[in-house]
Amino acid sequence: MTFASRLTRCPIPHDPARTEAPRARFAGLAPELRALLEGTAGCSPYLAGLMTREADWIEAALAGSPEDALDDALSLGEGQGSEALGSALRQAKARVALLAGLADLGGVWRLEEVTGALTRLADTAVARAMTALVADDIRRGRIPGAGPDDAATAAGLVSIAMGKTGAGELNYSSDIDLICLFDDTRFDAGDVQDARAAFIRIVRRMTAILSDLTPEGYVFRTDLRLRPDASVTPVCISMGAAEQYYEAQGRTWERAAYIKARAASGDIAAGERFLAALTPFVWRRHLDFAAIQDAHDMRLRIRDHKGLHGRSSLEGRDLKLGPGGIREIEFFTQTRQLIAGGRDPDLRQRDTVGALAALAWKGWITEAAAVELTRHYRDHREVEHRLQMVGDAQTHALPVTPEGLDVIARMMGEGDTDAFRRVLRDRLDRVAELTESFFAPGEARAAPQVRPEMQAVVDGWRAYPALRSERAVRIFKRVEPEILSRLDRAANPDEALGQFDGFLRGLPAGVQLFSLFEANHQLIDLIVDVCATAPALAAYLSRNAGVLDAVIGGDFFAPWPGLPALRAELDARLGEIPDYERKLDAARRWAKEWHFRVGVHHLRGLIDAQAAGREYAELAEACLAALWPPCVAEFARKHGAPPGRGAVVMGMGSLGAERLNAASDLDLIVIYDADGVDASDGPRPLAARQYYARLTQALVTALTAQMSEGHLYEVDMRLRPSGRQGPVATALTGFRDYQMNEAWTWEHLALTRARPVAGSPELAADVEAIRREVLASKAGGAAVRADVAGMRERIFAAKAPDGDWEAKIGPGRLQDLELLAQTVTLLAADPARRVEAQLRAGLRAGLLTKEEEAALQSGYRFLWRLQAGGRLLSDRPLDMAALGEGGRAFLLRETGTPDLDGLRTRLADTVATVAAIVGRHLPLPGG
Repeated sequence: MTFASRLTRCPIPHDPARTEAPRARFAGLAPELRALLEGTAGCSPYLAGLMTREADWIEAALAGSPEDALDDALSLGEGQGSEALGSALRQAKARVALLAGLADLGGVWRLEEVTGALTRLADTAVARAMTALVADDIRRGRIPGAGPDDAATAAGLVSIAMGKTGAGELNYSSDIDLICLFDDTRFDAGDVQDARAAFIRIVRRMTAILSDLTPEGYVFRTDLRLRPDASVTPVCISMGAAEQYYEAQGRTWERAAYIKARAASGDIAAGERFLAALTPFVWRRHLDFAAIQDAHDMRLRIRDHKGLHGRSSLEGRDLKLGPGGIREIEFFTQTRQLIAGGRDPDLRQRDTVGALAALAWKGWITEAAAVELTRHYRDHREVEHRLQMVGDAQTHALPVTPEGLDVIARMMGEGDTDAFRRVLRDRLDRVAELTESFFAPGEARAAPQVRPEMQAVVDGWRAYPALRSERAVRIFKRVEPEILSRLDRAANPDEALGQFDGFLRGLPAGVQLFSLFEANHQLIDLIVDVCATAPALAAYLSRNAGVLDAVIGGDFFAPWPGLPALRAELDARLGEIPDYERKLDAARRWAKEWHFRVGVHHLRGLIDAQAAGREYAELAEACLAALWPPCVAEFARKHGAPPGRGAVVMGMGSLGAERLNAASDLDLIVIYDADGVDASDGPRPLAARQYYARLTQALVTALTAQMSEGHLYEVDMRLRPSGRQGPVATALTGFRDYQMNEAWTWEHLALTRARPVAGSPELAADVEAIRREVLASKAGGAAVRADVAGMRERIFAAKAPDGDWEAKIGPGRLQDLELLAQTVTLLAADPARRVEAQLRAGLRAGLLTKEEEAALQSGYRFLWRLQAGGRLLSDRPLDMAALGEGGRAFLLRETGTPDLDGLRTRLADTVATVAAIVGRHLPLPGG
């Protein structure tokens, strides 16, 4: 479509005298085009001058489409050397400025098309200047090791477009914010300093080509001050130095700046790798509500510096930085992106309009707020453009005179300046109203009255580490009344307060968590619920407060996604991280969030103990499956690829049976097959046996090591062949020989629950075949019952039941029941691993009667509910008095008993029934 066919509005000339020249020069154009040119000239001396200077070009351009005209303007300077480039780029700038101004004023282009055209000009200008200057230095031999082919990628030099340039939102008379870096990995260590010196010279010359004011004007004012530590660093630094700076010293405003960052010119691929490496710095995994305060403080500092507080009149008001201005919308948007973008890549939009839409889509703001702010943002930007079009001035201030406001109103096509003023003032006020409450927290309401003994506890909070900083105290004062009110409504306020006090005492820091509380009061409800019910879960939260992000950062209360979805999610997260140790920390953060989610779902009755046991097991398996490949890769980097067919990690015990509780460790063994391969082939080769032993130790370290995010799981490898005396990794052939010829009965019982959880699928299939072969060899073995009966006796002698509410250890309890389930599975040569399936296998084989199987199934469900519930509530043996009302109510609900007497009676009856059945099949020696 032609330019003329897309006109939707027209400016009104403010100075009729300036309309005469375009009226005469463009007399042959269509009336609507003449009206646009005359109206534009009558309002903007700058654009009137460009019309005279580029009359022939713009006349031809207006006959076709604006997009074709833009492409033509941007072709200027293509392929030219550095000497002639400055003049060509200045002419391109003049043509694009005239075209974009007319397309904007005439409504031919929307805001995004106007800013997109200006951004394309900036990208093109920087790229051509950079490429030409790098080519010059390559010819002169100034860039170590660079040849003619390297000019296409600027020999590793890249400009990172920041701010509006990076977002494609460049305004009409903007400067361009760039960070210039070079890829130091392209150069030998001895050449890096020479390359650095060459790139510093190139960037300085490039800036001069773009920024110097000549009789032809300038291309773009270029600002390089967003680079790391700009007051002391040169205009171009290495990517390695930049990464180190952001990792050690990066601040919130720099994180916000990098939301819009884009590799724009030069070695784009290297620039994108640099930005990818910065992802953890910009996009924090936790929900960063503390960034709100940083953004609020930043706004206030800007206003203080610019003297923008309290300006009520429109004259001279800063449309960008003042109250209700453009920056308010950008801060509002970017801060919410910083809060949640680390967890949700869909929120990582560079442009403001796109980010508002994404925030609404993901529920972080309402659809109505997004639509309204988007409209106000576009309207503000159009006024901003007209302020700058008048004289090509980099200004955001409204005119200080009534006449100046008349000019802007006429450029907007508004003949009534008072009407324009009313609309603009209403818009500024509305933006301030929409954004101010987000940044400026309200006053804390009065704290409720509490009893003196409760007040004594509350008074002690100020001494805790979480309330060490003034900022933490300030935020906590605003949420403390809400916390105390909810604690007061708990079933037993004293118990709830005591548990919350322990939770608060255990927090190492408070700003982030208290900010979360302030932003979402449902978290306070959840904390009080946990503290009033589950001391162990409250203690877990004290150590891992970051897991609360998951409550409001995603589908926390949605159904369990299943193992394949968990594995895919964790694989994707670890795949974004190049560094091995950071992968381990990321896995810890991820697993703790899901672990907490299972606990809360169980606590609130969304799932039962059986479902919780399966979910904990699937979570552990997802972690093992996702961490095994990077663990192998990191080990192989030093010692070469695994010799032979690799290894398989087997889950034993409760993990193999897919039934973990909130405090379970992991029973693992590792089996490898290096048959025919003596050693690995790497920088430091190892013999196969040593290789897999040390690889297994590396896996255990990956799971158990204390890192910044704590540890992942405790690991027990005593179920491997020969127990503690055996090697930590077992060869496949040795595993079979041992199981068939040397293993004790207890090891065969353990094998009934063995299950592959990570590693080679082919090898896993071979291990499973061996497992079934071993089971078949023991079918109906008379010695098995006698051996297991002896084991029972030793178990009972080693450890007595731990208190009146013990569900696991002792005759007739879980361990005893599971021992019988494994025994009948071994005797039946059945591959079942779960306790329920093993009991059914015993029934099918005629080893259990129908009545016995039903009683054991019922007893297992009850005992598991008591055990799993108890481990969720407390990390100590169950003490109903110490547990509190909330915890007792949870256990009664879980076990389906009306009161503690009923629970005590049912436990005693269950234990007696199970003990009698197990005793019939596995009688104690001499019993």
